[in-house]
Amino acid sequence: MIMSKFDVEQKLSELTRDEKISLLSATDFWHTKEIERLGIPSVRVSDGPNGIRGTRFFDSVPSGCFPNGTGLASTFDEELLKEAGKLMAKEAVAKNAAVILGPTTNMQRGPLGGRGFESFSEDPYLAGVATASVVQGIQSEGIAATVKHFVCNDLEDQRFSSNSILSERALREIYLEPFRLAIKNSDPVCLMTALNKVNGEHCPQNKKLLIELLRKEWSWDGMIMSDWFATYTTAASIKNGLDIEFPGPTRWRTNELVSHSLNSREQISIHDVDDRVRQVLKMIKFVVDNQEKTGIVQNGPETTSNNSKETAELLRKIAADSIVLLKNENSVLPLKKEESIVIIGPNAKAKVSSGGGSASLHSYYVISPYEGIVNKVGKEVPYTLGAESHKTLSNLIEQLVVDPSKPAEGDNVGAAAYFYNEPAGARPQGKSPFHVTTFKHSHNMLFDFKHEKIDSSNPLFYITLEGYFTPKEDANYLFGLQVYGTGILYLDDELVVDQKKDQTRGSFCFGAGTDEKTKTVSLQKGKAYKVRIEYGSGPTSELVSEFGSGGFQVGVAKAIDADEEIRKAAKLAAGHDKAILCIGLNAEWESEGHDREDMILPGRTNDLVRAVLEANPNTVIINQSGTPVEFPWVEQANALLQAWYGGNELGNAIADVLYGDVVPGGKLSLSWPLKLEDNPTYLNFKTEFGRVLYGEDIFIGYRFYEKLQRRVAFPFGYGLSYTEFALSHLQVQTDEEVISVSVNVKNTGEEYAGIRSRTNLHCCD
Repeated sequence: MIMSKFDVEQKLSELTRDEKISLLSATDFWHTKEIERLGIPSVRVSDGPNGIRGTRFFDSVPSGCFPNGTGLASTFDEELLKEAGKLMAKEAVAKNAAVILGPTTNMQRGPLGGRGFESFSEDPYLAGVATASVVQGIQSEGIAATVKHFVCNDLEDQRFSSNSILSERALREIYLEPFRLAIKNSDPVCLMTALNKVNGEHCPQNKKLLIELLRKEWSWDGMIMSDWFATYTTAASIKNGLDIEFPGPTRWRTNELVSHSLNSREQISIHDVDDRVRQVLKMIKFVVDNQEKTGIVQNGPETTSNNSKETAELLRKIAADSIVLLKNENSVLPLKKEESIVIIGPNAKAKVSSGGGSASLHSYYVISPYEGIVNKVGKEVPYTLGAESHKTLSNLIEQLVVDPSKPAEGDNVGAAAYFYNEPAGARPQGKSPFHVTTFKHSHNMLFDFKHEKIDSSNPLFYITLEGYFTPKEDANYLFGLQVYGTGILYLDDELVVDQKKDQTRGSFCFGAGTDEKTKTVSLQKGKAYKVRIEYGSGPTSELVSEFGSGGFQVGVAKAIDADEEIRKAAKLAAGHDKAILCIGLNAEWESEGHDREDMILPGRTNDLVRAVLEANPNTVIINQSGTPVEFPWVEQANALLQAWYGGNELGNAIADVLYGDVVPGGKLSLSWPLKLEDNPTYLNFKTEFGRVLYGEDIFIGYRFYEKLQRRVAFPFGYGLSYTEFALSHLQVQTDEEVISVSVNVKNTGEEYAGIRSRTNLHCCD
């Protein structure tokens, strides 16, 4: 359809009642409804906060991956965040997506929130300014931004039903403030409601929040959409301000349900429907009015056209500027290329570019820390694992080949996948699959997978996956499988893992899937073992859930002697000038759908760090996480960097900082507690009896630590440099509305660098 500019009120008057009702919900996961008769186009939306995935979780077109939210905010650089927003818009254009479902603007009440890595900061002002900067960048390119999740969506535990109970002061000063600042300073086109309740009422039907506050008090005129599967009523959500339900097909806004509510006049009137449709049309008008600038085509192809040198350079700069230097005693950093180094740790060769859930995506490429350092020094560097950090097993399919007689490259890497309407034992002889593809990844979300042979109302199908695994050494190997649906893993036609019966619910697939089942098998070096997985989609599961078509994750890891691995790492560290130790979390630990249970680094990581520090005090520790973890060895460490989840270019960015090509300037966007018990939500973070009590009131983050004078590992806003700065001549000028603060800054060190300073003000009695 050609997108023609239109007048909202005229189009509204031309719509029939049925057409109006149809616009109140989406057609699928990623598209609004089209009214072809009136030239109203369908609009494509896409996740998310640190990159634009496109219209598929499964088999998605590769995209650029940005540093996560807490990393972006740690740049403290509004102009850089605007540039990030502009680049996000270009990524959206490459996917023909007119609306970006981001940025995420929630607060980190504590360190355990599963989506804490997505949001910007514990500080409402920093979160609001960062949000506004990204939105300004996105919308300057003609793409609509969606600020989410409004409001108090600060944990994953029972997130669809939990009731956030907090004071009016805390609600306004802490949790609403970043949204207010974002709306005031960037006027986002869209806003997404949270899944939870606030003080007893679900957010997508909360009149106080949506009508009284957003519309009347803040005078915001954008479109309000639901989070996915988070519309809970028909009449109340329409009357109280929710403009559109996602995803489609609708559950609560069918023609029958809305018509029934209209006929029951005490529920809603046609004027209520008009109010909602009007806002949807305004969003569509924004898209249409900017079509000449964006070039977006309705239902257009998704491409990798933005995978360019310029994209890589900006992503590298953003990632490097987000890195925070936490310790640098005895000037261990920057490194010199003539120094002998060894690289150790579970995150060194892992490509941990993002947290999990709707923020995750299939990156164009990811440079691991190991690869970035090797690129920098121009030669191979000794490496050892040291300790494992995985929560569940993955990376099996990435190690498979379709044909073992051919090289492991290109289309031969992965598992051949055959889709059927019947399970393996019930297919007619010679039955052809209705779809054939090659799976390239071990973690597969299928809930938005569609095919003409699949009934969208009951997405029942089966997949047979086949590939060959060749071990690199004689050893015991641990295989694992978790599913939303059912699955059986075979090795040379011998059953290894059975996820068809005796299922136990776990955190996989946003909590819709199973826990992982594992089994250890002894394998021979160089032998090609046939791997076969028989998978059944979501409706085949023993677990009750309604979350699309399903998903599965399959993995393998060589069984290791943990003590021996640590001894090996320490010995290797002792034999070099300096050791680089890469540790942290990943998308399994920090993800939408579940919260962390503690702040402890995975597995034997802390034992590894202690052993390596003892063997070589000149060890540089690089931590990757989106939110705080405990550093029980921090007093013994001489050099420590916080690198977040750095996106495509994380490895190159880390290497730039390690070798001084970039002087670190990042500042912590979060307070970093010494241990879990120190944080303000230690006693009341999780949902209890359906309620989340915000007992800390306004005292989250640094407010809490300052109020109680409680020591932290590193305070909010902390970050070192390779040089020194002197501040002088602080001046404060005030008038009735504006406070102006100025200070002279002098670089007194030897490295060329800049500094980002901040000023905190408080009211005096």
